[in-house]
Amino acid sequence: MLVLHTCASLSRCSLMINPFPSISHPSLLFPSPVQFVPAKTYEDWWAYKETLHGSFVPGPPFWGLVNSAWSLCAIGKRQSPVDVNTSQMVYDPFLPPLRLSTGGKKISGTMYNTGRHVSFRPDPLQLVNVSGGPLLYSHRLQEIRLHFGSEDGFGSEHQIDGETYSAEVQLIHYNQELYPNISEASRNPNGLAVISIFANIGPSPNPFLTRLLNRETITRISYKNDAYLLHDLSLEDLYPETFGFITYQGSMTTPPCYETATWILIDRPINITSVQIHSLRLLSQNLPSQIFRSMSDNSRPLQPLLHRSLRGNRDPRRPTRRCKGGNFRLHVDGTRPPKTVA
Repeated sequence: MLVLHTCASLSRCSLMINPFPSISHPSLLFPSPVQFVPAKTYEDWWAYKETLHGSFVPGPPFWGLVNSAWSLCAIGKRQSPVDVNTSQMVYDPFLPPLRLSTGGKKISGTMYNTGRHVSFRPDPLQLVNVSGGPLLYSHRLQEIRLHFGSEDGFGSEHQIDGETYSAEVQLIHYNQELYPNISEASRNPNGLAVISIFANIGPSPNPFLTRLLNRETITRISYKNDAYLLHDLSLEDLYPETFGFITYQGSMTTPPCYETATWILIDRPINITSVQIHSLRLLSQNLPSQIFRSMSDNSRPLQPLLHRSLRGNRDPRRPTRRCKGGNFRLHVDGTRPPKTVA
């Protein structure tokens, strides 16, 4: 049961939640000093953990209860993330390689501490597009988000055969051929494409992550709302040299959980160093004037796959031929990939 006490302005009224009808009053469920104080807008009022600074902020189990516009978070049938069981994957030999277009230029953008994620947003004047794979349209890069854990080996949102990774880098794109912006695309069919690249701790760090997570950059985004401008990044360096991918239809992993995303999971992880992952854990969800709270463990729990299909571009019957040829390489800016090995 959800009980709302409302008024003309959210900032002038309180919100009381009792999702457990057997408990007569929320104070019995969340004893003092927890208070039910909403943020300025519903859009800001969610978290990966329920309690922040003595105030109740809805965590994942509550996302679909506090706002009717977020109902898919609770009742949706195509939610993300999922645990990918590769034994259920269907090999699709007609999946083309992924294609990345940057106009032949390196990219610039801004790194943000949003309080929930480390976010890189490319300069809006630079067009960075992805196509190919399962995508029927060209999609424009809007944002790169990092998910990571407080312990090594745990931090990714998706799992592959029950295996978690230290981090998951999500490249969020919107369908620029059908929609004018990501806000419109996120609410409509074929609107979003999200490419996930997993990261494990290893000695040779990924060169793109090295640029993002160097000491100078990380110290500039220590607290919520901090931002730092970066120049001359080679986005193709983020991808493994060769890789397969698995794709399925799902949702965004944050409210409002719209089910408009085509997910592409790269099945070969990249490396992140222990120093880099430690520096991420030192980033705060909060402002400098507030108590420190690590941004780590910023992942939504797994959602049921139900009857959705999983497709991949690797043939499980030919394991010795994996990751050979053009189908397993990123096709950058119109260059012809190497001929596929038969």
